[in-house]
Amino acid sequence: MCIIMAIKISENKKRLTISFKYTKERVKKIKKLSNRIWKPDKEVWLAPNNKKTIVEILKIFMDEKVIINNINKKLQNKFNKFKLKLAKAILKKMEEKLQLKGYSNRTITTYISHIERYIRYLDISIKYATANEIKDYLLYLLSDCDNSTSYVNQALSAINFLYCNILNKSYILEDIERPKKEKKLPQVLSKKEVIEILTAVENLKYRAMFHLIYSAGLRISEAISLKPEDIDTERMLIHVRQGKGKKDRYTILSRIALTELKKYARKNYIDKWLFPGGKKGKHITARSVQKMFKKSCKKAEIKKDATVHTLRHSFATHLLEKGTDLRYIQELLGHKSSKTTEIYTHISKNSIRNIKSPLDS
Repeated sequence: MCIIMAIKISENKKRLTISFKYTKERVKKIKKLSNRIWKPDKEVWLAPNNKKTIVEILKIFMDEKVIINNINKKLQNKFNKFKLKLAKAILKKMEEKLQLKGYSNRTITTYISHIERYIRYLDISIKYATANEIKDYLLYLLSDCDNSTSYVNQALSAINFLYCNILNKSYILEDIERPKKEKKLPQVLSKKEVIEILTAVENLKYRAMFHLIYSAGLRISEAISLKPEDIDTERMLIHVRQGKGKKDRYTILSRIALTELKKYARKNYIDKWLFPGGKKGKHITARSVQKMFKKSCKKAEIKKDATVHTLRHSFATHLLEKGTDLRYIQELLGHKSSKTTEIYTHISKNSIRNIKSPLDS
């Protein structure tokens, strides 16, 4: 193990103190370091505390675990950037592999971000990390960072892809168990709350979009990437192209949503995208849609912790409460499995409305 500690020698000067368990190989390596000094009385090596030295040490001890203690924030950031630079080829290969396997751009971005965070956490090259390092990282995400189990499971999926498809080390993941998934029911708005939110939106673009999302059960990624030709006014259908799982599907087009869409279209120039963004040739971003939705919820005085996706959950729940067959709802939502759609049976008031409370007896 190579331990590097930044300690203060004098008020104006800092040095890196480098210590490790003696081996001939490690001594041979450290002698490659520029401007190093051996201190026999303390049995440590000293070197200048700067970016150049850190980079040299990382290259020399690439296959070792390097721990840096008491490092200042600025140098820590440089250290992390260099670790990412060393892994650049691996990250590029992973991105290409994900593309070839048909993963969506959103999933690719998410997986690469997870691996970058994993690299920044590690004290060793990802090539030499073991199951213990992965377990420690997952515990760090759960305990220290207080992330949800779904977030940690997503991180593990990214790590799993890296070691199985890029580094060919699937064996180190054999004993790693996934955190048990939380069984949470989705947040649902009442019909009154939906109307209040839609009424609170003054901007025609966002107003039309929120009407479409609720009326058709769209995901935010599906709504922002709609094109004018996807709106079939003759058959009153919306063509969702390459939704989650790279699947096309049709869902219903509401007459009220269509009226709002026409109001928006009359006063706005629409070219390639139904909802163009600020940058030329790009559609509106999911972030801007979420921000406007939060603003509208606040204006409508909605107390629930709702997001744009809550409109999709509300669409499914309200259809179920009207008596719509679960199979049709599954088709409209684009769910692969009926089990995913069945969650709405647990939040539909129809399933519990006929049960009489003992207090009322």
